Amino acid sequence: MPDYHDDLRLAHVLADAADAATMDRFKALDLKVETKPDMTPVSEADKAAEELIRGHLHRARPRDAILGEEYGIEGTGPRRWVIDPIDGTKNYVRGVPVWATLISLMEAGENGFQPVVGVVSAPALSRRWWAAKGAGAFSGRSLTSATRLHVSKVDTIADSSFAFSSLTGWEEQGRLDGFMDLTRACWRTRGYGDFWPHMMVAEGSVDICAEPELSLWDMAANAIIVQEAGGRFTDLDGADGPGGSNGAASNGLLHDELLGYLNQRY
Repeated sequence: MPDYHDDLRLAHVLADAADAATMDRFKALDLKVETKPDMTPVSEADKAAEELIRGHLHRARPRDAILGEEYGIEGTGPRRWVIDPIDGTKNYVRGVPVWATLISLMEAGENGFQPVVGVVSAPALSRRWWAAKGAGAFSGRSLTSATRLHVSKVDTIADSSFAFSSLTGWEEQGRLDGFMDLTRACWRTRGYGDFWPHMMVAEGSVDICAEPELSLWDMAANAIIVQEAGGRFTDLDGADGPGGSNGAASNGLLHDELLGYLNQRY
């Protein structure tokens, strides 16, 4: 199996640079915010962080392609860095500390591009999570000061904790009834939102989570971290990996039931 240690170390360097840039403008009274064509907000910090990461990658990995939320894709080849400069921009612009920079390296294979490295850095929470294919998932302050992550062993929906972002997307997709049935069946539900539920699944503090509308940059880093922690990450139809337009993560033991509820098979 390939060794991705150097790529993981680079991803941490990229996250360090992004953290410095985003924290510098967090809660700034003069923060500039625009509305994108899809009616979602983008701040000057989103753009600056992605530009910073792209600049580092151009120097360190000039042959690799880059896909980012704010500036699209550039380059071709079997290796592609996928960047969400600020996952949780709505929180960021309102001063809520639940946001993160998501950085992933994906490699082409028989089943298309799949993540092999992922870093999720949430500096306002003083938290960072990461993983590399075959090397496990971790959380901590640095590569040398870290705790290995493991998903939970909860094996019944009635005992499970379910995290999600909002209700609107489920209703728009006609999945709201299944979603509500799942919330009634679970022990506990919480709307933490964005990257955080996936990291909680990886840590074992939440057992299942799902979101109805996602892009690749929302999922790639989360997926490899959940998988390396022993969990499962699929789209809502059950296809493994972050290749769909939505996502579901679990400890693996509850995944089929999770999808069953959301697809109204129960």
